[in-house]
Amino acid sequence: MTTAEAYTRFASREVRGVSPAYERLSRAVSRDDELLALLDGLPPAKRQPNLLFGVVRWLGGPVEDPAAFHDYAVANWPAVEAQMRTRATQTNEAGRCAVLLPVLAALPQPLALLEVGASAGLCLYPDRYGYRYDEHRVGAGEPVLECAASGLVPPVRVPEVVWRAGLDLNPLDVTDPADVSWLDALIWPEHAHRRERLRAAAAVAAAEPPLLVRGDLVDDLPALAARAPAGATLVVFHTSVLYQVPVPRREAFVRLVRELPGHWIANEDPEVLPYPGLPASPEDGLYNVLALDGRPLAWTRGHGQAITWFG
Repeated sequence: MTTAEAYTRFASREVRGVSPAYERLSRAVSRDDELLALLDGLPPAKRQPNLLFGVVRWLGGPVEDPAAFHDYAVANWPAVEAQMRTRATQTNEAGRCAVLLPVLAALPQPLALLEVGASAGLCLYPDRYGYRYDEHRVGAGEPVLECAASGLVPPVRVPEVVWRAGLDLNPLDVTDPADVSWLDALIWPEHAHRRERLRAAAAVAAAEPPLLVRGDLVDDLPALAARAPAGATLVVFHTSVLYQVPVPRREAFVRLVRELPGHWIANEDPEVLPYPGLPASPEDGLYNVLALDGRPLAWTRGHGQAITWFG
């Protein structure tokens, strides 16, 4: 896929109807020969729209107007390029806990959670947040995570979590303002509710920081999993992470995680982690597939805003 095609795809699959500003930017970049040439000087994994737009936002550049964005990115390309080479898309959306909760709550309790690609670890606190599935409320915590649910009997309680750990190539620290500012820059411009949610979830994590380990999802996973306490159900999970992992390493991870004790929850794009015989997704747009131990259960939206259960 060319860089231009990747930006067109991002506009049509991920941000159409969700972020008008990023849809405009994506389509503009897909036709911008000057910017495309600059992007093609980066490694393929570093050319992605979310990373470019997040870096420009983090540097203080404009993202509402494509012409102003072009001028800023070109004029400041050395700074933009340097950040794109060193940073990664690490969107840490606590709202994803809303689509994980129905599976987590149904597993043998208590749980030992291990998130692969944990970023700052905000998805390691499903027991601390509150949830609203349409009119059904679960839990009493803050923030309250809203999720439109179809075909799902919502859980009646939050899980019991006795251990929480994360593995990431570059873990972020919610007590570090610079790290939180990067998480904020990755949130799409119009999504003020997600910024409020980030602040609230970061406060939860900062009050009891998780164990975050810098490491590789294949090489370092077994040792971290072995640190989970006896008597708790180990749950290794990840959401919207594997697209950043080269295919051979992705396949090695799947083989490894299937051999670990406990359970494995995946929430990934089916083009990245495919399953045979999936039902049609609910509508146009980008959907992940929520799966337990390799068995697909539901279609989910990328920020946890909707779940369509079919399992």
